[in-house]
Amino acid sequence: MSDVASTPAPERVAPPASLAKARFSRESALPWITTPLLLLALVTTWHLYVDWSKISAFILPSPASVWTEWLNLLQSPRAWNHTWMTVYATLTGFFYALIIGVGLGVMIARIRWLELTLNPFIVATQVIPKVALVPLFVVWFGFGITSKVIVAAVLAFFPILTNTVLGVKSIDEGHRDVMTSLNATRWQVFRRLELPSALPYILTGMEVGIVLSIIGAIVGEYLGGNVGLGAMLIARMNAFETDEMFAVLIHMSLLGFLFYFAIGALRKLLIPWHASAKARN
Repeated sequence: MSDVASTPAPERVAPPASLAKARFSRESALPWITTPLLLLALVTTWHLYVDWSKISAFILPSPASVWTEWLNLLQSPRAWNHTWMTVYATLTGFFYALIIGVGLGVMIARIRWLELTLNPFIVATQVIPKVALVPLFVVWFGFGITSKVIVAAVLAFFPILTNTVLGVKSIDEGHRDVMTSLNATRWQVFRRLELPSALPYILTGMEVGIVLSIIGAIVGEYLGGNVGLGAMLIARMNAFETDEMFAVLIHMSLLGFLFYFAIGALRKLLIPWHASAKARN
């Protein structure tokens, strides 16, 4: 009995590198298989429901008619002009949110009294529903592109700011002490330590921010102006052209996916060493 109790437990042997690499490769390839299958299942269910229920095309058009209208949309210069206006408002608003959010986030994370002063105000401004402010922005800045850019920037600002603060605060104090012992300036500390360490957090905030930015631009176009995909969608709705409205929705969704994946590609470019970038390879 004592011999059994004293027998050491067998040591766990790590899987060979080749097996781990093969498993990681299979996991990386899985979304490329499941996503098309899920999309195919969704479209098939949609088609069967429209075909069997005999529902009016005014309420729910068939996938084939929506696909045809989307192809026509891609061939329309006027539609591409609307697309460009939405892209411009989205990227301009996102750029301002990125510059102000990262800059203010670094200062808040560094300066304690500034964080205590501004944090209640920042949280209070985020509690206010942004969509409710869109009519006010239209009154203040008109029906032009400015109001859309501001709405896009306001929506994208908060996730970028909070992730920047979290990233700078997560830096180990021992690393800061090393930089201090080397007599590094504030700019050197920021460039050599704070920015590289906070980049994974900032890029996460950018991924959320770019999605909110395009939402803000489109919502701004809903309520004011006659250019942009949001205005185009409202025009199709008012004309009771449901199949074209679905086509515009698909166009918007693809545009959002493009922006999101662009930030993901930027993550792989800037921080290929980080686990979040490796997990997406």
